[in-house]
Amino acid sequence: MRALRVVGLHEDGKSIVCEDPARRERFLLPADERLRAAARGDITRLGQIEIELESQMRPREIQARIRAGESVQQVASSAGVPEARVERFAYPVLLERSRTADLAQSAHPIREDGPDVRTLGEVVSYAFGVRGQDYTKAEWDAWKGDGKWIVALRWQAGRSDMSAHWSFAPGAHGGTATALDEQAEDLLEPNRAPRTLRAVAEEIAVAEPEQPMLSEPEPEPEPEPEPEPAPAPAQRAKPLLPPLSHPVERPKPQEQPQKSRSKRARASVPAWEDVLLGVRSQRG
Repeated sequence: MRALRVVGLHEDGKSIVCEDPARRERFLLPADERLRAAARGDITRLGQIEIELESQMRPREIQARIRAGESVQQVASSAGVPEARVERFAYPVLLERSRTADLAQSAHPIREDGPDVRTLGEVVSYAFGVRGQDYTKAEWDAWKGDGKWIVALRWQAGRSDMSAHWSFAPGAHGGTATALDEQAEDLLEPNRAPRTLRAVAEEIAVAEPEQPMLSEPEPEPEPEPEPEPAPAPAQRAKPLLPPLSHPVERPKPQEQPQKSRSKRARASVPAWEDVLLGVRSQRG
Protein backbone atom coordinates (compact mmCIF):
# COMPACT_ATOMS: atom_id res chain seq x y z
CA MET A 1 0.00 0.00 0.00
CA ARG A 2 1.43 3.33 -1.02
CA ALA A 3 1.30 6.31 1.27
CA LEU A 4 -0.01 9.64 -0.06
CA ARG A 5 0.47 13.14 1.20
CA VAL A 6 -2.02 15.95 1.14
CA VAL A 7 -1.16 18.69 -1.29
CA GLY A 8 -4.09 20.98 -0.74
CA LEU A 9 -7.71 21.71 -1.49
CA HIS A 10 -9.01 21.40 -4.97
CA GLU A 11 -10.32 24.48 -6.74
CA ASP A 12 -13.92 23.15 -6.46
CA GLY A 13 -13.63 23.28 -2.69
CA LYS A 14 -15.09 19.74 -2.29
CA SER A 15 -12.03 17.57 -2.85
CA ILE A 16 -8.56 17.22 -1.48
CA VAL A 17 -5.51 16.81 -3.69
CA CYS A 18 -3.10 14.05 -2.65
CA GLU A 19 0.27 13.15 -4.16
CA ASP A 20 2.47 10.04 -4.32
CA PRO A 21 5.88 11.25 -3.23
CA ALA A 22 7.73 8.49 -5.05
CA ARG A 23 6.06 8.76 -8.45
CA ARG A 24 4.83 12.32 -8.20
CA GLU A 25 1.35 11.16 -9.10
CA ARG A 26 -1.55 13.17 -7.79
CA PHE A 27 -4.95 11.92 -6.68
CA LEU A 28 -8.24 13.61 -5.97
CA LEU A 29 -10.02 12.58 -2.74
CA PRO A 30 -13.59 13.76 -2.11
CA ALA A 31 -13.91 15.67 1.17
CA ASP A 32 -17.14 14.00 2.28
CA GLU A 33 -18.54 12.97 5.67
CA ARG A 34 -16.52 9.78 5.75
CA LEU A 35 -13.28 11.63 5.31
CA ARG A 36 -14.13 14.06 8.07
CA ALA A 37 -15.15 11.14 10.40
CA ALA A 38 -11.90 9.34 9.59
CA ALA A 39 -9.90 12.51 10.32
CA ARG A 40 -11.62 12.70 13.74
CA GLY A 41 -11.11 9.00 14.41
CA ASP A 42 -14.91 8.47 14.80
CA ILE A 43 -15.22 4.77 13.95
CA THR A 44 -18.90 4.61 14.97
CA ARG A 45 -19.77 7.37 12.58
CA LEU A 46 -17.88 5.61 9.82
CA GLY A 47 -20.03 2.49 10.39
CA GLN A 48 -23.22 4.51 10.31
CA ILE A 49 -22.21 6.16 7.07
CA GLU A 50 -21.40 2.80 5.54
CA ILE A 51 -24.85 1.44 6.40
CA GLU A 52 -26.52 4.59 5.11
CA LEU A 53 -24.76 4.18 1.80
CA GLU A 54 -25.59 0.51 1.45
CA SER A 55 -29.16 0.72 2.70
CA GLN A 56 -31.96 3.22 2.94
CA MET A 57 -32.44 2.36 6.66
CA ARG A 58 -30.65 4.83 8.88
CA PRO A 59 -28.92 3.82 12.14
CA ARG A 60 -31.53 5.67 14.16
CA GLU A 61 -34.26 3.65 12.48
CA ILE A 62 -32.33 0.43 13.14
CA GLN A 63 -32.13 1.24 16.85
CA ALA A 64 -35.80 2.18 16.95
CA ARG A 65 -36.77 -1.16 15.47
CA ILE A 66 -34.52 -3.02 17.89
CA ARG A 67 -36.05 -1.11 20.81
CA ALA A 68 -39.53 -2.02 19.53
CA GLY A 69 -38.75 -5.72 19.89
CA GLU A 70 -37.17 -6.84 16.62
CA SER A 71 -34.04 -8.95 16.62
CA VAL A 72 -30.75 -8.26 14.93
CA GLN A 73 -31.51 -10.96 12.37
CA GLN A 74 -34.86 -9.39 11.48
CA VAL A 75 -33.41 -5.91 11.06
CA ALA A 76 -30.45 -7.14 9.03
CA SER A 77 -32.76 -9.05 6.73
CA SER A 78 -34.95 -5.98 6.23
CA ALA A 79 -31.98 -3.67 5.63
CA GLY A 80 -30.20 -6.11 3.38
CA VAL A 81 -26.89 -5.83 5.22
CA PRO A 82 -24.77 -8.31 7.19
CA GLU A 83 -25.77 -8.86 10.82
CA ALA A 84 -22.36 -7.71 12.03
CA ARG A 85 -23.02 -4.22 10.71
CA VAL A 86 -26.36 -4.05 12.55
CA GLU A 87 -25.03 -5.38 15.85
CA ARG A 88 -22.81 -2.34 16.39
CA PHE A 89 -25.89 -0.13 16.51
CA ALA A 90 -28.15 -2.68 18.15
CA TYR A 91 -25.81 -3.48 21.01
CA PRO A 92 -26.61 -0.45 23.26
CA VAL A 93 -30.35 -0.92 22.66
CA LEU A 94 -30.18 -4.63 23.50
CA LEU A 95 -28.48 -3.72 26.78
CA GLU A 96 -31.33 -1.30 27.51
CA ARG A 97 -33.92 -4.02 26.86
CA SER A 98 -32.11 -6.53 29.06
CA ARG A 99 -31.80 -4.04 31.91
CA THR A 100 -35.51 -3.19 31.68
CA ALA A 101 -36.45 -6.89 31.82
CA ASP A 102 -34.39 -7.26 35.00
CA LEU A 103 -36.04 -4.21 36.57
CA ALA A 104 -39.51 -5.50 35.71
CA GLN A 105 -38.94 -8.64 37.77
CA SER A 106 -38.71 -6.39 40.83
CA ALA A 107 -42.02 -4.69 40.02
CA HIS A 108 -45.21 -5.45 41.96
CA PRO A 109 -48.07 -7.10 40.03
CA ILE A 110 -51.35 -5.19 39.98
CA ARG A 111 -54.33 -7.12 41.40
CA GLU A 112 -57.98 -6.23 41.94
CA ASP A 113 -57.27 -4.93 45.44
CA GLY A 114 -54.04 -3.15 44.51
CA PRO A 115 -50.34 -3.96 44.03
CA ASP A 116 -49.06 -7.25 45.41
CA VAL A 117 -46.53 -7.12 48.23
CA ARG A 118 -44.46 -9.69 46.37
CA THR A 119 -42.48 -8.92 43.25
CA LEU A 120 -43.28 -10.20 39.79
CA GLY A 121 -40.25 -12.48 39.84
CA GLU A 122 -41.29 -14.04 43.15
CA VAL A 123 -44.87 -14.65 42.02
CA VAL A 124 -43.82 -16.22 38.72
CA SER A 125 -41.17 -18.38 40.41
CA TYR A 126 -43.81 -19.68 42.84
CA ALA A 127 -46.22 -20.41 39.96
CA PHE A 128 -43.57 -22.45 38.14
CA GLY A 129 -42.95 -24.41 41.33
CA VAL A 130 -46.66 -25.20 41.71
CA ARG A 131 -46.79 -26.43 38.12
CA GLY A 132 -43.63 -28.47 38.49
CA GLN A 133 -41.80 -26.52 35.75
CA ASP A 134 -38.18 -25.34 35.67
CA TYR A 135 -38.12 -21.58 36.19
CA THR A 136 -34.40 -21.34 35.39
CA LYS A 137 -35.08 -22.21 31.73
CA ALA A 138 -37.56 -19.35 31.26
CA GLU A 139 -36.31 -16.26 29.40
CA TRP A 140 -37.26 -12.64 30.14
CA ASP A 141 -37.32 -9.90 27.52
CA ALA A 142 -38.58 -6.35 27.19
CA TRP A 143 -39.27 -3.83 24.46
CA LYS A 144 -40.97 -0.51 24.09
CA GLY A 145 -44.20 -0.09 22.20
CA ASP A 146 -46.68 2.80 22.09
CA GLY A 147 -44.64 4.72 24.63
CA LYS A 148 -44.63 2.02 27.34
CA TRP A 149 -42.47 -0.97 28.17
CA ILE A 150 -43.74 -4.48 27.53
CA VAL A 151 -42.18 -7.33 29.50
CA ALA A 152 -42.37 -10.86 28.14
CA LEU A 153 -41.61 -14.26 29.63
CA ARG A 154 -41.05 -17.22 27.32
CA TRP A 155 -40.77 -20.88 28.30
CA GLN A 156 -41.53 -24.33 26.96
CA ALA A 157 -44.19 -26.64 28.41
CA GLY A 158 -43.81 -30.07 26.86
CA ARG A 159 -43.74 -29.42 23.12
CA SER A 160 -45.57 -26.08 23.32
CA ASP A 161 -43.90 -22.66 23.29
CA MET A 162 -45.56 -20.51 25.94
CA SER A 163 -45.36 -16.75 26.55
CA ALA A 164 -46.83 -14.22 28.96
CA HIS A 165 -46.82 -10.42 28.73
CA TRP A 166 -47.08 -7.58 31.24
CA SER A 167 -47.11 -3.82 30.94
CA PHE A 168 -44.26 -2.41 33.04
CA ALA A 169 -44.36 1.05 34.58
CA PRO A 170 -41.06 1.93 36.28
CA GLY A 171 -41.40 3.81 39.55
CA ALA A 172 -40.66 3.86 43.25
CA HIS A 173 -40.19 0.53 45.02
CA GLY A 174 -39.70 -1.26 41.71
CA GLY A 175 -42.74 0.03 39.83
CA THR A 176 -45.79 -1.99 38.81
CA ALA A 177 -46.64 -4.72 36.28
CA THR A 178 -50.08 -5.29 34.76
CA ALA A 179 -51.02 -8.58 33.05
CA LEU A 180 -51.86 -8.25 29.36
CA ASP A 181 -53.00 -11.78 28.49
CA GLU A 182 -54.45 -14.95 30.03
CA GLN A 183 -51.07 -16.62 30.46
CA ALA A 184 -49.86 -13.69 32.55
CA GLU A 185 -53.03 -13.78 34.67
CA ASP A 186 -52.69 -17.53 35.24
CA LEU A 187 -49.12 -17.06 36.47
CA LEU A 188 -50.36 -14.48 38.97
CA GLU A 189 -53.03 -16.93 40.19
CA PRO A 190 -51.32 -20.37 40.08
CA ASN A 191 -53.85 -22.00 42.43
CA ARG A 192 -56.79 -21.07 40.24
CA ALA A 193 -58.21 -23.78 37.98
CA PRO A 194 -57.34 -23.31 34.30
CA ARG A 195 -60.00 -21.56 32.29
CA THR A 196 -60.27 -24.42 29.82
CA LEU A 197 -61.19 -26.84 32.62
CA ARG A 198 -63.81 -24.47 33.98
CA ALA A 199 -65.36 -24.08 30.54
CA VAL A 200 -65.57 -27.84 30.10
CA ALA A 201 -67.15 -28.23 33.56
CA GLU A 202 -69.79 -25.65 32.70
CA GLU A 203 -70.64 -27.43 29.45
CA ILE A 204 -71.00 -30.72 31.29
CA ALA A 205 -73.27 -29.12 33.90
CA VAL A 206 -75.50 -27.72 31.17
CA ALA A 207 -75.64 -30.98 29.26
CA GLU A 208 -76.57 -33.14 32.24
CA PRO A 209 -80.16 -32.73 33.56
CA GLU A 210 -80.61 -32.02 37.21
CA GLN A 211 -81.79 -34.98 39.31
CA PRO A 212 -84.94 -34.29 41.41
CA MET A 213 -84.64 -34.49 45.17
CA LEU A 214 -86.04 -37.55 46.91
CA SER A 215 -87.97 -35.51 49.45
CA GLU A 216 -89.88 -33.59 46.82
CA PRO A 217 -90.35 -35.72 43.71
CA GLU A 218 -91.66 -33.91 40.73
CA PRO A 219 -94.93 -35.31 39.30
CA GLU A 220 -94.48 -37.09 36.05
CA PRO A 221 -96.83 -36.27 33.20
CA GLU A 222 -99.49 -38.93 32.63
CA PRO A 223 -98.98 -40.77 29.37
CA GLU A 224 -101.73 -40.70 26.80
CA PRO A 225 -103.95 -43.84 26.86
CA GLU A 226 -103.06 -46.33 24.21
CA PRO A 227 -105.12 -49.33 23.05
CA GLU A 228 -104.11 -52.42 24.94
CA PRO A 229 -102.80 -55.17 22.69
CA ALA A 230 -104.64 -58.47 22.63
CA PRO A 231 -103.01 -61.01 24.94
CA ALA A 232 -100.95 -63.64 23.31
CA PRO A 233 -102.42 -67.15 23.11
CA ALA A 234 -99.83 -68.43 25.55
CA GLN A 235 -100.96 -65.84 28.13
CA ARG A 236 -104.71 -66.73 28.08
CA ALA A 237 -106.20 -68.36 31.12
CA LYS A 238 -106.27 -72.13 30.80
CA PRO A 239 -109.53 -73.96 31.67
CA LEU A 240 -109.54 -76.19 34.73
CA LEU A 241 -110.70 -79.24 32.67
CA PRO A 242 -109.98 -79.99 29.05
CA PRO A 243 -112.94 -79.43 26.74
CA LEU A 244 -114.97 -82.58 25.75
CA SER A 245 -115.30 -83.66 22.16
CA HIS A 246 -119.06 -84.41 22.59
CA PRO A 247 -121.60 -83.41 25.17
CA VAL A 248 -122.35 -85.79 28.05
CA GLU A 249 -125.97 -86.78 28.66
CA ARG A 250 -126.70 -86.12 32.22
CA PRO A 251 -129.35 -88.32 33.92
CA LYS A 252 -132.64 -86.70 34.65
CA PRO A 253 -132.87 -86.09 38.35
CA GLN A 254 -136.50 -87.35 38.60
CA GLU A 255 -136.25 -90.68 36.67
CA GLN A 256 -134.32 -92.67 39.26
CA PRO A 257 -136.40 -91.60 42.25
CA GLN A 258 -139.65 -92.37 40.37
CA LYS A 259 -138.47 -95.88 39.40
CA SER A 260 -137.39 -96.67 42.89
CA ARG A 261 -140.63 -95.40 44.31
CA SER A 262 -142.66 -97.62 41.89
CA LYS A 263 -140.77 -100.74 42.89
CA ARG A 264 -141.18 -99.95 46.53
CA ALA A 265 -144.90 -99.41 45.94
CA ARG A 266 -145.31 -102.81 44.23
CA ALA A 267 -143.40 -104.53 46.94
CA SER A 268 -145.47 -103.06 49.72
CA VAL A 269 -148.89 -103.55 48.05
CA PRO A 270 -149.31 -107.05 46.44
CA ALA A 271 -151.36 -107.43 43.38
CA TRP A 272 -154.95 -108.81 43.54
CA GLU A 273 -154.05 -112.13 41.90
CA ASP A 274 -151.34 -112.71 44.46
CA VAL A 275 -153.73 -112.24 47.26
CA LEU A 276 -156.36 -114.49 45.64
CA LEU A 277 -154.07 -117.35 44.65
CA GLY A 278 -151.70 -117.00 47.53
CA VAL A 279 -148.66 -116.66 45.22
CA ARG A 280 -146.64 -113.64 44.05
CA SER A 281 -146.80 -112.76 40.43
CA GLN A 282 -143.56 -112.78 38.52
CA ARG A 283 -144.36 -109.62 36.69
CA GLY A 284 -142.24 -106.80 36.83
